[in-house]
Amino acid sequence: MVRPYGIKGHKRKRREENYEKEEIEQVVEETAGTTEKSKTAAATPDEEKAGEVVHELAGIPIVPCDQSTKTGVIFILEKASLEVGKVGKSYQLLNSDDHANFLRRNKENPANYRPDIAHQAILTILDSPVNKSGRLRALYVRTDKGVLFEVKPHVRIPRTYKRFSGIMLQLLQKLSITAVGKREKLLRVIKGPVTQYLPINSQKIGFSHSSEKLVDMRDYVAAVNDDVNLVFVVGAMAHGKIDKEYVDDFISISDYPLSAAYCISRVCNAVEQKWKIV
Repeated sequence: MVRPYGIKGHKRKRREENYEKEEIEQVVEETAGTTEKSKTAAATPDEEKAGEVVHELAGIPIVPCDQSTKTGVIFILEKASLEVGKVGKSYQLLNSDDHANFLRRNKENPANYRPDIAHQAILTILDSPVNKSGRLRALYVRTDKGVLFEVKPHVRIPRTYKRFSGIMLQLLQKLSITAVGKREKLLRVIKGPVTQYLPINSQKIGFSHSSEKLVDMRDYVAAVNDDVNLVFVVGAMAHGKIDKEYVDDFISISDYPLSAAYCISRVCNAVEQKWKIV
């Protein structure tokens, strides 16, 4: 009589354990479903997230400068790899790290999708003393697909690539980004060509390692007249070179290939030395 009761009690215990196991599995499934929904919502650029991203664009303190009497600098980033693609159910800024398989399936070379180059170049320009002293007149970026947009000198671009990607995604979809609580457009897509926005008294200088004209950047900038605005055209792509269609002079500033960010850094240092910006 004792043995059947022992077996019966043992079975009941197993049954209770199975019930507990089923409840745990159900909770795990519900949690996984909630997590999956949150990931999908995070990947989708909705209005609420876009507003939070724009809120991060605080202004950079810039010293006021009389633009009527002092010349300045204009930067143009050419062939920037900033392209939006629909990956799964959401639109994303394509890059070679996260979308390599997607790009290969669409017969594209992942090495050509490097939005991080434009990100580093923009940060280098906006962080420079040239900009903070008020001598940066404008910053224009033209994508590899021909989309031209303007970046205000006083905007603070996000430092991390993930937030920068969200900003560029919103810009290319909505064509502008407005400051929170203001009507000012910090970034906006504009109609080309870019030459219509350049001042008349300006010298347009393009950079390429393939140029036969090798110069010392400090001596080159020092030789330019003080009443001339300097327009620097830099390529923001991994491979290739910029077009010479509107460039007055096409130069190389090193015996070695330089990244866009380091090239811009050398240019800014030369300009700061010319104008004695410390």
